[in-house]
Amino acid sequence: MVKWFSRKPGRIEVPRLRSRADASATEKVALAEFAPDILAFLGRAAYVQLMIFENLSRVISTAPTTAAKTAIGKAAELSMAKHRKLVDEITKAGGSPAEVMDTFTNEVDQFDRIARGADWYESLISAYLSAGFFDDFYARLAAGLPTESHTRLVAIFRAESGEKVLAEFLQAAIDENPRLDSRLAMWGRRLMGDMMLLARSALVFPDHTRNTEAQVEPVFTELVASHTRRMDALGLTA
Repeated sequence: MVKWFSRKPGRIEVPRLRSRADASATEKVALAEFAPDILAFLGRAAYVQLMIFENLSRVISTAPTTAAKTAIGKAAELSMAKHRKLVDEITKAGGSPAEVMDTFTNEVDQFDRIARGADWYESLISAYLSAGFFDDFYARLAAGLPTESHTRLVAIFRAESGEKVLAEFLQAAIDENPRLDSRLAMWGRRLMGDMMLLARSALVFPDHTRNTEAQVEPVFTELVASHTRRMDALGLTA
């Protein structure tokens, strides 16, 4: 006869959640290993901010109301302020801003063409999601740069971006026209993949690096989680 109850129960391993300190340390180590040199970081980040400003400018030009133009204009000003601060950092680091940024125009412009959207609503959510995503990404990547510059750079990307204003106009549009819900959700999911590709192109992978995916994955997992929270704030499925 089989003795069903004679065996001792196996030990149950309870998953341990990482503390914020553990997660931050892991993230910083991962990014430090793959961070580019300071001028490459600044050139790409500055041009991305310029792209975000241009996106917001297009959104302003086709906005349906004067109130929308004015409010979104403030978000554009914040993005341009970040761009100018990064340009100043390039100069401090001994580079020529235009020359340093020129290296990365093709990659960023290609993303920009993909992310423009078919109408004002898609353009607006592209601006909202990409501004948040890239500010988040570059703030994390800056943590892997030399200590004399990373604190200052993190502060630039963590500064206000006008995200709340953009979200309010998106929410109002969705409330007025519920059919936008599924279309914007699909657009946001598509945009996520393209943003990830552009972000990944900013990382430097040494030839000797092993287990690269495992090291980078926690960072991108956090970026995806932040993207999902932005979508959730609008009631959209990421």
